[in-house]
Amino acid sequence: MVTFGLNYDIKPDRVKEFEDYSLKVIEAMQGMKGHVETRLYKDVAKPNSLMIYSNWESPEDFKAFMGSDAFKGAQNHSRDMLAGPPKHNMYTPMGGMGGRPH
Repeated sequence: MVTFGLNYDIKPDRVKEFEDYSLKVIEAMQGMKGHVETRLYKDVAKPNSLMIYSNWESPEDFKAFMGSDAFKGAQNHSRDMLAGPPKHNMYTPMGGMGGRPH
């Protein structure tokens, strides 16, 4: 399994809209090949900073999602909500607990 963190800084007046839209996208991801689980998190110290934390069976499954029309549509829809460019990280198991970012 592999985990991806998609980190977003959102314009303060668009946070609720981004949250609502992200939850709809996460719901739509449920049936995708290789998708295990996805959650939306908010930084309590910076409420307009959010992360979509997504577990996939393989990097290839996630890459297929990233190249899909559904993901491209979500990117286009939320682009105006962003306060800056997104930052994406991939985490892989190291054995034992935790993972390491790439």
